[in-house]
Amino acid sequence: MNPEHPASWPWHPELLARPVPRYTSFPTAAEFGETGADPFASNLAALPEGEPVSLYLHIPYCHEICWYCGCNTGAANRRGRLANYVQRLRDEIALVAATIGHRARVSRIAWGGGSPNALEPAQFIGLAEAVADAFDTSSAVMSVEVDPRAFTPAWSDALSESRTSRVSLGVQTFSPTIQAAIGRVQPEASIVQTVALLRKAGVESINFDLMYGLPGQTPGDLRESIDRTIALSADRVAVFGYAHVPHLIPRQRRIDAVNLPDAEQRFRSAELAYRCFTAAGYAPVGFDHFAKPGDALAIAAHSRTLRRNFQGFTEDSAEVLIGLGASAISAFPGALLQNEKNAGRYGMRIEAGQLATARGIIRRRPDRVRARAIERILCQGAADLSALPDLDRVRRALRPFELRDLIEWRAGVVQLTPPALPYSRAIAATLDPFRVENSGAFSNAV
Repeated sequence: MNPEHPASWPWHPELLARPVPRYTSFPTAAEFGETGADPFASNLAALPEGEPVSLYLHIPYCHEICWYCGCNTGAANRRGRLANYVQRLRDEIALVAATIGHRARVSRIAWGGGSPNALEPAQFIGLAEAVADAFDTSSAVMSVEVDPRAFTPAWSDALSESRTSRVSLGVQTFSPTIQAAIGRVQPEASIVQTVALLRKAGVESINFDLMYGLPGQTPGDLRESIDRTIALSADRVAVFGYAHVPHLIPRQRRIDAVNLPDAEQRFRSAELAYRCFTAAGYAPVGFDHFAKPGDALAIAAHSRTLRRNFQGFTEDSAEVLIGLGASAISAFPGALLQNEKNAGRYGMRIEAGQLATARGIIRRRPDRVRARAIERILCQGAADLSALPDLDRVRRALRPFELRDLIEWRAGVVQLTPPALPYSRAIAATLDPFRVENSGAFSNAV
């Protein structure tokens, strides 16, 4: 048990009653409006020589669609559709490179979805080569999300050839009963085999995504999944709370909501994961991410250089993230910009030689101040709020947390106390002037 944290997380349900964002950006995508492509083009053109840049490539396809999933993804059941999407992605890489080329230094390349391994290994290799030809990727770190159910030795070879050093596996749960309840039947043997292939391919850091708050999931079920994760020696672990929002994600209507755990059960599940992983020697990153002490993510958390972007917690220090593919979001200091979500319309824009940016928001200085404060609360547990234009309002919103000894003030700096860890997202939300009470567009705070 970590002596810096209380023996049991204090339960204050009234402070967690409001759904809040995960704050992988501020403002969130809920605030995006129509922008067209001009802001994206102008921000690309303004990138200075040698600016560190991260790339994100979105593959909106999966071999099988899981019922719980809120990602922008569809079935990879037509080869022609996938081949066309890959070509459009290559075209978009060329369009962006024509503007910035080798002026920007790519520090990180992340592939997500969907499932990138919905592609053929040769398609993945071709796209990776297109990125390397278009940009300066000589020092880039490559990370890829994979679905163990469709991972093959050929894909392992492709990751090795592309020098992929980090891979994230969608595991969610090892329980066959719960897998059936969420539409993701995934034999443990497929996960074990995938881990073995990744280690053989030289992948340095393997992440497991687990979930709590699933239908019928007991503490014993969660503990078993945690124990199996530790036994398989995952380097990083993200333990997400399932967000049941069938009014926004129709496929979730197939999940029996009657069997979902209540708010306190979810809270105790998050606490259980925290206790188990820290007891096993993992360093906590926030309240629901964990990493082995030698992993770069744990090192960043310890050195207080941890950041947060659309991929979640990261050690990547780049201020610019360029999203490629349908629905991908780009982040610049002064703007957040999203590509057309629909893969067909995205492809038509790119085929016509146009950038595909459709939505987003321009970030003025107050937005940037607020974004950095929210990031520091989530990553470092403290933030200087003195520059906020609505500091009096924020102080009033934080008063309930202060009364329960979850925060302390030192002049204009708010400091989270150890018991506040699971309340960090709810605390961060008090800085967000866009949020309203009882918003149904976001997940539970825990």
